[in-house]
Amino acid sequence: MISSVAIAFLIQVNTWEMVSRAKPIPMAVLFFLLVFSLASWAIIFSKWNDFRQARTANVRFIRAFRKSPGLEAVAVAAEQFRNSPLVAVFDFGYEEVDRQHKAYRKLRNPVALERSLQLGVSEELAKLERGLNWLATTAAVSPFIGLFGTVWGIIDSFQAIGLAGSASLRAVAPGISEALIATAMGLGAAIPAAIAYNYFGHVIKETGARMEDFSLEFMNVAERNIEG
Repeated sequence: MISSVAIAFLIQVNTWEMVSRAKPIPMAVLFFLLVFSLASWAIIFSKWNDFRQARTANVRFIRAFRKSPGLEAVAVAAEQFRNSPLVAVFDFGYEEVDRQHKAYRKLRNPVALERSLQLGVSEELAKLERGLNWLATTAAVSPFIGLFGTVWGIIDSFQAIGLAGSASLRAVAPGISEALIATAMGLGAAIPAAIAYNYFGHVIKETGARMEDFSLEFMNVAERNIEG
């Protein structure tokens, strides 16, 4: 009795043989799908690592921010948490506070501070969203590229059937199975990209909300620490 491992191995070998026998256009389709898939996985792992580090740094930074006696102490401590998006927002706000303090000895223009903080939030959101467009494109386009390869392979199969003059299952099955590999690869590239895109989008939305909350907290601290 053949084990499941042996069956899986035989399927893999047969699949590789079919891919290696593919014609130029189906081979090009498979190549593009492989590029989409590899690039998507590289972005997924990179983003997952970035968000994990950012989440940890955010927690540590906000703890240090709330315990520090003043903004100057926070600015010194912030160097330890550069992976935190909140630090970048803090830098924008602190530069504006320092500018107003040197010029007027007080926080004279809270609206300017609010705008600076919003710029920091926008810039960090743009950084967090880098690479997501590729995941969205992969999720949307890969199934159609795979479908194109499948349709092309089926056309070739029917042409071969016409030339051979045989329409038996034995004659049709190999060509159809080769053509369906493109659809399988297209879905294999699209599904992880779609899942990752939706998950990272949720993480970015949550991080954006945290940065907005931190902006309000920063303004409260700035108003309390700078004498009017």
